[in-house]
Amino acid sequence: CDFSSDSPQTRLQSFLWWLPVIIWAGVIFFMSTRTFGPGFSNRLLRHFLAFLHLQVSHHTFYYLAEGFRKLGHFTEYAIFGIFLYHAMGDDHRSAWNPRKALACILLAGLYSLTDEFHQRFVPGRGSSIVDCGFDMIGATLGMVIVYFAGKSHIKDSQVAHEAMADEDKTGSS
Repeated sequence: CDFSSDSPQTRLQSFLWWLPVIIWAGVIFFMSTRTFGPGFSNRLLRHFLAFLHLQVSHHTFYYLAEGFRKLGHFTEYAIFGIFLYHAMGDDHRSAWNPRKALACILLAGLYSLTDEFHQRFVPGRGSSIVDCGFDMIGATLGMVIVYFAGKSHIKDSQVAHEAMADEDKTGSS
């Protein structure tokens, strides 16, 4: 991206599109600290099950906890992918572009690798290439959301345009 010919307003707009990406990358990094390790997610899950008045065996709790943690990976990287998609590009940021979607998935995957590398040095945490796979699936889910949200937006725009055209026809009769 060559900002040398862009106006200060264009650079500011571009920065504002990238700001959520930067903030969310920080959130992901922070959630990879010791504070948000397995103990934290297990406590959350226990509170959630207690709220629902559910009791499960230790064996079942283990599988629920693993699923809960993987759901966290899906969610944080789906959001990251959506932010990346809207930050990359031109004036048509929400228009579907498969190449841009693939680039977002790959960028999210690269960031996931750095996050897992970071976790190698965090006491009580470990790195896992499997988690990178879940992160990339999450980023892919984010692209699916962008795709369908874009299709819905286009359909809503077409319906609104047709309604205005119909209104013009009946108003001019």
